[in-house]
Amino acid sequence: MKYYTKFAIAAIACIVALGGVAQAQEMKFWRIGTGGAGGTYFPIGGLIANAISSPPGARSCAKGGTCGVPGLVAIAVSTNASVFNMNAIQAGNLNAGLAGAQSVTQGYEGTGKFVGNKKDKVRVIANLYPEDMHLVTPKGVHLKSLNDLNGKRVGVASAGSGTQVSVRMIIKKYGIKAKEHELGVKQSKQRLADGQLDAFFYAAGTPLAALIELGSTKGFELYKFSDSERKAINGIIPYYVSSVIPAGTYENINYDVPTVAVNGQLVTSVNEPADLIYGVTKALWSKKTRGLLDKGHSKGKAIRLETALKGVLIPLHPGAEKFYKEKGMIK
Repeated sequence: MKYYTKFAIAAIACIVALGGVAQAQEMKFWRIGTGGAGGTYFPIGGLIANAISSPPGARSCAKGGTCGVPGLVAIAVSTNASVFNMNAIQAGNLNAGLAGAQSVTQGYEGTGKFVGNKKDKVRVIANLYPEDMHLVTPKGVHLKSLNDLNGKRVGVASAGSGTQVSVRMIIKKYGIKAKEHELGVKQSKQRLADGQLDAFFYAAGTPLAALIELGSTKGFELYKFSDSERKAINGIIPYYVSSVIPAGTYENINYDVPTVAVNGQLVTSVNEPADLIYGVTKALWSKKTRGLLDKGHSKGKAIRLETALKGVLIPLHPGAEKFYKEKGMIK
């Protein structure tokens, strides 16, 4: 597979350095599907992989080392995001993954994009953070309404992404006839900068690395969804609720951006051992991980234990369930 990342390289280097010690302790590679490199799933997935790993020979949590699962080497891999990750977990090609609540719920139920293709092996480990819908236009271009996209060249995100599923539902709702381009956020950013796209959608936690880069070069604008548009979108996609991207989230955007958002979740397969997922969940919510999340990415601060079960509409993995029961969060 082409999805191995720098985390895999780091993990392999660590194993080589540890040598014989690694051989003495059982080691387990654990692949976490994320998203495109220019989005938020990828860096957040990397932080989580780092937090839950404890390679053979690593210092223990009590001695100031990692607080991850002993022997676990988690690897964040870049994928096409939500729908891809759901399919791969169901098929056993990924151990875990990040996915939007819409894809998680519809996948498990076999509805929406997943009609006749249920992902009944998928289970939730934790709710993570809200993902805001970005509708990006060139600098100086302000749409009056979504209908202004008619006839335009519009990026609708990658095939296999939850964003694309939602965007096409929105486009259908408004009867928009656009020239659709299936592109990841980095490709969309580049084509917008080159004048090959008039606009593109992307749902992710803020700030997006690709947009930070675009803001420092060509610049861009963000579409302000009207109250009626947000209400209509919530009506067709209940998982999307009203949200705001605050002014200053992107250096070049000095105005608040009303939009809609869906929660991103960490999911796994019911076939993963309960003791392993218990350890992963415990590591995810350790004090050491709190520090990594707070310092590693601005959206990491939104990943909180108190919202770990918010919007979870499918069963938890038994290992995760055990952890939350011990915390008194569920009975």
